[in-house]
Formats: sequence, C-alpha cells, structure tokens
Amino acid sequence: MTGPGGTPLFTLADYADAARKLTDPAVWDFLAGGAGREQTLAANLAAFEGIRLRPSVLTGAGLPDTRTRLLGRDWAAPLGIAPMAYHTLADPAGEAATAGAAGAAGLPLVVSTFAGRTFESIAAAAAGPLWLQVYCFRDRATTRALIERAERAGFEALVLTVDAPRLGRRLRDLRNGFRLPPGIGPANLTGTGFDSPSGHALTAFDPVLDWSVLDWFRSVSPLPVLVKGVLGAPDARRAVEAGAAGIVVSNHGGRQLDGAPATLDVLPEVAAAVAGACPVLLDGGVRRGRDVLAALALGADAVLLGRPVLHGLTVGGQQGAAGVLDLITEELAETMSLVGAGSIADIGVEHVYSPSAVAPAPARPRTAPPAGPAVLRKEELHGSLADPVLDTMNFLNEITHRYPEAVSFAPGRPYDGFFDTEQIIDHLRRYLEHLEQGGASPGAIRSALFQYGPAAGQIREVIADWLRRDEGIEVAPEAVVVTVGAQEAMFLAVRALISRPEDVLLVSSPCYVGITGAARLLDVEPVAVEEGPAGFEPAALEAAIRAERARGRRPRAFYVIPDHSNPSGATIGLRERRELLDLAAREDLLILEDTPYRLVSPGAQLPTLKALDRDRRVLHLGSLSKTLFPGARVGFAIADQEVVDAAGGRGLLADELTKIKSMITVNTSPVSQAVAAGMLLSAGGSAAELNAKNAAHYGDAMRAVLDALAAQFPAAEREALGVRWNEPAGGFFLAVTVPFRADNAALVQSAEEYGVIWTPMSYFHPRGGGEHSLRLSVSYLTHEEIADGIARLAAFIRARAIPA
Repeated sequence: MTGPGGTPLFTLADYADAARKLTDPAVWDFLAGGAGREQTLAANLAAFEGIRLRPSVLTGAGLPDTRTRLLGRDWAAPLGIAPMAYHTLADPAGEAATAGAAGAAGLPLVVSTFAGRTFESIAAAAAGPLWLQVYCFRDRATTRALIERAERAGFEALVLTVDAPRLGRRLRDLRNGFRLPPGIGPANLTGTGFDSPSGHALTAFDPVLDWSVLDWFRSVSPLPVLVKGVLGAPDARRAVEAGAAGIVVSNHGGRQLDGAPATLDVLPEVAAAVAGACPVLLDGGVRRGRDVLAALALGADAVLLGRPVLHGLTVGGQQGAAGVLDLITEELAETMSLVGAGSIADIGVEHVYSPSAVAPAPARPRTAPPAGPAVLRKEELHGSLADPVLDTMNFLNEITHRYPEAVSFAPGRPYDGFFDTEQIIDHLRRYLEHLEQGGASPGAIRSALFQYGPAAGQIREVIADWLRRDEGIEVAPEAVVVTVGAQEAMFLAVRALISRPEDVLLVSSPCYVGITGAARLLDVEPVAVEEGPAGFEPAALEAAIRAERARGRRPRAFYVIPDHSNPSGATIGLRERRELLDLAAREDLLILEDTPYRLVSPGAQLPTLKALDRDRRVLHLGSLSKTLFPGARVGFAIADQEVVDAAGGRGLLADELTKIKSMITVNTSPVSQAVAAGMLLSAGGSAAELNAKNAAHYGDAMRAVLDALAAQFPAAEREALGVRWNEPAGGFFLAVTVPFRADNAALVQSAEEYGVIWTPMSYFHPRGGGEHSLRLSVSYLTHEEIADGIARLAAFIRARAIPA
C-alpha cells in the first residue's frame, strides 16, 4: 500500500501521516483528538511504549497460529475493530467498506450507534461477525428500535458503552467550532441536531444509568451484552455480577475523562477481578502487532483497533482498511515467533517486562495466577502515582534511552565538557583546608565528612557568603537550609506553607514540573497563573488571587522562576519584579523564587526578587546543580521569615523546614556539601567567577540554536507554516510553536523517524495548554550537534505541518 505521492506505508504510523495529509484539519481533530489536555490519549500510547517483551528461544513452537475463538465465533486473530462514529468522514462507503475489509481479514467489526451507513448495507458487505455498540438514550424506545433493527440485520452481540453519560470536553472540537460536514450523519437514527455530536449527546444520552440497565437489555434482546468503559476491578466485578457477557477495558480512546489511566495499565487488575468469568477485551493505544501481544500477555482475550482503521479508509478505502488489518496481524505473528509463542493460548505474562507485569496475572484458562510474593493494587496506592505529571519525565527518559542515536534537545543538564573527575578530589581538599584554617580539630574534620552532620547543613556560612558576594542577598547563615537539590527545598516549602485544605499554591504557567509534582505528592492542587505573550504579568496573578479568595480559599504562596525560566526561557523585567513584591505585600502572599539559571547565563543579570525583598516576602530556592555540577545534589532554601508560636516564642521559617527535612532525608550528604563548598572556595567564594566561562558557552549555544532555526525557517516559510519561537537572553531553554500537536505520539515519531528528541510543552501546563509548542534545551550539545539536530527538527516539522 502506498500513500500520497506513492510513499510506501510500512507501519500504522505511516498510514496516520498519510491520512492526515488527506483530511480537512477540523475533521482530523475530530477523529484524532481527545478530551481536555489529552493526557489520557497520550497515556494510552505511552503505556504500550513502556512495555518490554521477553524473547524465548529454541521453543520448537513452529509457525505461529493467530486464531482464537470468542463468543462462539472463530476469529483469524485476537483483533476486532472498535466502534467509531461516522466512517463516512474517512471514505464515502463508510462502514460498508470497513465491514468488507474486516470480513476479508476474518475479524469482527463493532458498529457504532452513529454509523454513517445503514445496518443493512453494512451487513450486506460483511463476511465476519458484526456487533452493535449502543449508547442508551433517554428515549428507551429509540434504543430498543436500534437493537431490534441490528438483530434483524444479523448482528451477533451488543456492546453497551457505559462511560458516556455525556461526551467529554474535547477542546479541539470546541476551538474549531466543529460541525459534521453536510451529508454526514447517523444513518440509523431519525431526528435533528446530529451535526453537533457533543450537543446531541448532552440532550439525548441517559445520564442516570445504573447496573440494572443490563437487565433491561436482556429483556429487549437475546443477544449477549458486553460492557465497554470499565477501568478498574470494582466495576469489573459489578459487571460480572450483573451478567455481562464480556468486558471491554476502555477509556473511550482518551475522549471522555481526561486524566483517566491508560487501559493497558489497568488491564491486569480487571482481568484478575473477572477471573475468567467472561472475555476481557481492550481498546486504546494499540498501534502495532507487539501491542496486541502485550495486551494478551497482561490479561486480554482480544483487542479492538480504532483510529488506525479510519486512517486506512482515508488512504485507500476498503483496500486501505484491509492493509491496516493485514499489517497488524502480520506484526502479531512476527512478534509471536520472536517470543516463542506458537498459539494465542501460549501467550502469558511471562512474555513481558513491564511495571504492569507485577500486577495480578490474568486469571483465565490459559494462565494460572501466580502464588507467593505480595501483589499490590495500584488503585490502593497514593493517588499521585496515577497523575500523568509523575510519568512525563520517565517517558522522556525512556524515549532518550530507546533512541540513543537521536540528537536530544530534552535534557536540561550542564555540558559534560566542563567536568574533570580529578577536580572533585581537589575541591574536597580545599574544603578540608577551609575547616583546618577555621580551627577545626582533626576529629571535627573527620566527623564533618563521615557523620550525618546538622540537618540544616554544614556549609551554610559558605552559601550565605556566596549569595552576599554574587547576588546582593544579605541573610544570616541561620536562615539557610542546605537541601538535597532544589527539589527537596520545594517539597519542604510546600509542606510547611500549605497547611489547610483552603490554602492555595499558585504557580506561574508554563511551570517546572518539579513544583507541580512535589505539590501532587502532598495532595496539593496548584492553581496555574498563565504567562502572557511577554511572560509573567502581575495583573494575572492578582486576578487569580482575587478569584481564589472569592471561592473561600486562602492564597498562600506563588512559585516562579524569574530568570530564564524552565520551560519557556522567559525573564521577568525589573518593573514587574517590583510590582510582584508590592502585590505580595498587599495580598499577604509569600513568593517561592527558584533561581537555577542566573549564573549560567551571559551578561549582567537583573537583581533577584530576594535581593529586592524588604519585607521577607520571598522564600528563595536555589540549586548548585547548574552552577557547580548536578551529581552533588546540593540545593538550598533561604527562609528568613519569622515564625511566632502560640506562646510568643520566635524563630525562623528555616528552623521549621529543618524539622521536616530531618524526617525525610535527615541531612544532605556531607561529602557532597564538602565538594560543593570547596568549588566555591576555590573561586574566592564566588560562583559567578567560577561560571564565567560556562555562561559564555551557554550563551553561544543559545545563539547557535536561534541562528540554526532562522536558517532552517526563513521568514516567509515561517509565516506560511505557522512556526515561531522566542529568543531568551540566557538559560537553557526556548519554546517553539508548531502547527500540529506536539504530544507524546509526535515525540515518538520525531525520535524514531527523524532522529531528534524534544520535550512537549504540555508537560509544563498544570491545567492544560501548550499543546502546539515544544521545548528545546540548548545546554548539553555541541554546535555541530545543534546544527544537525535543528536540521532534523525542521524536516520533522515540515512533514507534520499543515500550511497556515
């Protein structure tokens, strides 16, 4: 099969790219999009990307047999076509063409309530099993008529969708003002209002269904009823108890509740709960034959393939859909051969390496449940572990590991060329000399390295002196808490300050994921304050504060990176800094100032918020990872705010943070502190002097990236494609706006096919946003790698772009 221009189509991703080029952008968004920030849409794909398969050799399995049997029918493979509305958007023949392709492949088709072709015409074209997907309408007579009509046409099962009391909030469709094109509509329903799918669902779907609806379905038809939309063991058990003939583990392709887990992640617990009482199917994120095998290994009896079938229809009608089904079936057989599975019944949990593989093994005839080690249910662990923000960097690291030859603009870490391992010994000796010169005895020096040391840190004087020299921050050493990186400092600050349910942490958005992750671990939901076109705007923060107070909540602290922020690279101007401090004083707000990139940026820097702070409104968070070296993991918090207890006793916030730290990490590694202090002391106590060469290097790297972007995208092409970027004066990062969704799926394609890695900006928006932007880090690459990487990135952008 070939795509536009005769391009060969070797993967389902190839079909998707070809289909995108042939599809109206608004229609593409309707077919491809998901709900909200599309985190669940991305999670479905990422879950399969995280699976590793375990080969088994010399098994004597022979040629693999992909056949299976479900609900009394033989299938050529454990693969069916998921219900999707309006195949006629992809090809005029619509579901009739799909049915022809499915029948030729020996696979079943689940026909949507909102099919664009009549049940009778679909049945006439079908040579394989047909099932009817059903939404239960408020008007049960309409639902009954649909079921009876499908039954007369020869349909063999009903698939009740239970996760849609209304359609999810699909932002692409809202922004496009999407309406079905003329001539497209539900061929098996009568009435009006179908041109707005979400609007029709809101008025027509029954929002008060309970498990008794299965009894009603059985009273209407003898056909078996499968329940689609189950995402956990409790609902799986209820479905079995209610008499479901099968369960489809589904999150509606990421189109309903954004933030719901990936279907593959919950599959093992559902399969264990069902315990073989009925078939378990899965949809969502299946894009390769190996994905089918992974789902079977983790508990599914079969999978349902969705969007790729529409891609095939778009590219080549029935022949294109058949090509998609043939391709994934062939990939499944190939994967079975390589893992040593001769038949579908041979596939089990032993064939995968995956976090999911430690969940309950599928309790079904072909695989016995394991005995012995304890198995925990993820649903019973802390809710933050299901939050996509905790998976984002793991996914990015996995992509980087999987494609080692790709040029990566993802890691925001210092350039390796600055490090010499012998210097660590020199810096350690320099600190020991410092202790000796200060009058420490040999025993005290030995203890300073080998014992825990004070929880607040043993190099507080060195840090306070450095901040006074380089930053004009005058604080006593007692106000310093030395932490395990700035990440611990954030955790301590949020834990201490956000004490009541009504307390609010505000964050400048786009936002470094470390603060949102720390907050989530503490059950704190940060409130995003979106940057304007020129960066942070005090008026936006003030409006957010007033809005939270109107809700009866107490704005407590605001997190911001004022200089060369991660991820956008934006810097707050001097006037806005003063306005922010004035606002904090007026509104009784603390500012969490994070400052990792100031001293690794060229030229004079604006004063920090802490240096301008006269009212102790700023809790200054810092890290030596960029200015010294990341492996030391030395950060700090400057917390000179006064704390008064109920008895009138007075102390510093730093003392309270130290108490929390003593219960988490106890102390920061004395050896790391010693090396970090020795580095500072070797430069006369000035990190600015130590980093002068580094700052010039990073400034040159930023200019090299900006020059390469300008060379690859001349102004006219930039305008035509809708590509633009900002031009930070320092730091490690800049943001590029692109005319497509820069999501995990796009990142995988970029790494796999073009050999370049970047970071989706959507990672950094706590409440949605950044879907069409990506972050580039300039710090870790040589100029030659930058030029090569930007050329690869430009090729990828052009391939994905739709001219504006």
